[in-house]
Amino acid sequence: MRYLLIFLLVAGPVTAAEWALRDGDVPLTQAELGALEGRVLTFYDDGQSLYSAGGAYSYTYAADNGGGTAFGTFAVAADGSICTDFRNGFRRCDLFVHSSGRLVLINEKGERYPVRPEPND
Repeated sequence: MRYLLIFLLVAGPVTAAEWALRDGDVPLTQAELGALEGRVLTFYDDGQSLYSAGGAYSYTYAADNGGGTAFGTFAVAADGSICTDFRNGFRRCDLFVHSSGRLVLINEKGERYPVRPEPND
């Protein structure tokens, strides 16, 4: 977590989106964002995100979505969103929120992707 926090402090300005929040959405705190480091976040389509130490990022697609893994780097913007630059040149920002007892990723289009609870959640 120490590396992520250092990265957050030195990452510099990052462009983020205006977020389509719903009533009850609560963006993650800096501490909660730091706690994402090293966790595998599994979505309901079985895709998995991993935010690693030092700003490395990977997303592994579910077998039903063709499998494979996309790699990139991430930085946390001042608004708490996470902006990812993928190796293929694609860039996007996402915001994680607590919503109705769930962790939900909101992308720049306003699409919402709930994260599956971990067994200990």
